[in-house]
Order: sequence, then C-alpha cells, then structure tokens
Amino acid sequence: MSNINEQIEQELSNAREVCSVEGSTSGDCAAAWDAVEELQAEAAHQRQKQPTQTSLEKYCDDNPDAVECRVYDD
Repeated sequence: MSNINEQIEQELSNAREVCSVEGSTSGDCAAAWDAVEELQAEAAHQRQKQPTQTSLEKYCDDNPDAVECRVYDD
C-alpha cells in the first residue's frame, strides 16, 4: 500500500509542475490530474478490499477455545 501512496505523491508533484508550466487549462494539466485521481481511486479500492476484523474476531482466532468464542448450534 505504501508503494501506491508513493506513486500518488509523485503524480501530485508532476501534476503541479505540469500545470504551473503549461497552465491550468492545458490538456496536459488535465491529464496529469486524471492520473492522480486514478491512483487515488485504486488506493481507495485496495483499502476497501482488505477485510477488517473486530477485536473479538482477532481474539477468537488466537484463542479458539475461549468461552467468548464458543459457537452453539440450536
């Protein structure tokens, strides 16, 4: 995940530089900001994919025989 964050930072820097040189209404400026948006969307998508466990789930993974982790079938 840190790799994509580094890429976002690089693209942000690049977009700022391109826009300051070529102007904020140029096609290259718009394309540079599109690249930033695509990377940010991918980073959000990757964060969303990662399952998050509650503290109880983590505890039960480590201690499956604990009273709190027992599952009863009706």
